[in-house]
Amino acid sequence: MRIAVFSAHTFDRQFLEAANAGPGHDLLFLEARLTTRTAVLADGAPAVCLFVNDQANEEVLSLLARGGTRLLALRSAGFNHVDLDVARRLGMTVSRVPTYSPHAVAEHTVALILSLNRKIHRAYTRVREGNFALDGLLGFDLARTTAGIVGTGAIGSTVARILRGFECRVLAFDVKPSDACTAIGVEYMPLHALFAQSGIVTLHTPLTPDTRHLIDADAIARMPRGVMIVNTGRGALVDTRALIDGLKSGHIGYVGLDVYEEEETLFFQDLSSTVIQDDVFARLLTFPNVIVTGHQAFFTREALQAIAETTLRNVSAFEDSRRSGNELVAPGGTDHTRA
Repeated sequence: MRIAVFSAHTFDRQFLEAANAGPGHDLLFLEARLTTRTAVLADGAPAVCLFVNDQANEEVLSLLARGGTRLLALRSAGFNHVDLDVARRLGMTVSRVPTYSPHAVAEHTVALILSLNRKIHRAYTRVREGNFALDGLLGFDLARTTAGIVGTGAIGSTVARILRGFECRVLAFDVKPSDACTAIGVEYMPLHALFAQSGIVTLHTPLTPDTRHLIDADAIARMPRGVMIVNTGRGALVDTRALIDGLKSGHIGYVGLDVYEEEETLFFQDLSSTVIQDDVFARLLTFPNVIVTGHQAFFTREALQAIAETTLRNVSAFEDSRRSGNELVAPGGTDHTRA
């Protein structure tokens, strides 16, 4: 089956081509991000492969449907960038990669926590400049620190296990508590209580209308002064302007972000020779107690291999008129699953 792969980078080509050795699909790699202007590039392709910053709103989906697209194969777990109701109405199938490597994102989360705490980013720069002073690099023991995890699915549960290994007290909030987390001593509680008690708050929940700006000014006000906030989930879980206000006032002590709510025009490209036009993002980068990475938490060999293999299995299942089990909208657009 012909698959138009949008937002295709070198690493996408490498892992998709390797995974395609057996299925033998016709892969058309497109560097462009899927938008209303680029949707025409998929004309004639029954399947379109999307990444997290591709647009799949009503206008884009209508253009794809007119060009013959019947399958949207997401190479991500998140699907907030896809209008599933419109896809169902147009008779499109939508599949995703529900899990790939929870360890990849969890380990990056903990890397941000450790780097922020021990000021690794600042120490690295100082030493390269011949400055070996320790002033301003003071950290704290993770042992006996209280960390709050919002969302204990595969990634959040893995973070919990790692932090328990550091002897942290781990609190959690999830609409479906994990027995495995409870078994290792994780304490579930209401979100407002988690915010009030946690010196570290880390986010691992999907982006939905209910979780958009989960961290806002009110949530920040509930947190202890000097709190560390880490987001490796979805950018819009955090109100960035409220985050900046909290940093300016000193109420927030540390911020680690691998995602940003307006990242579509920034991440996954080299903008080092241009002036960043996003003033909110530029302000965020001025704080010495903020680390931002460019949506790389998923970026391990194991994760990319799993993403490529699952994506192509989803396409093969659609081609064979069967279900892979990873459908959000099933063949024919007749079923809608948010599991």
